[in-house]
Amino acid sequence: MPFSYKPLWRLLLEHDLNKTQLREELGLATATMAKMGKNEYVSMEIIDKICNHFNVQPNEIIEWVNSDE
Repeated sequence: MPFSYKPLWRLLLEHDLNKTQLREELGLATATMAKMGKNEYVSMEIIDKICNHFNVQPNEIIEWVNSDE
């Protein structure tokens, strides 16, 4: 799992949103949210939807995690 969605979860807190609200607002599948909860890969289309929704850059919703540590 080289990527983490921790920045996205922090962003949700800043906007007083929860994962369900984000999923409903963007029309995301529950499976997609589950993947992000497990730090699994999701498509760039999903990343793009989230970035557009919050008007942020990808590095504000995902972060690279060094798997060697």
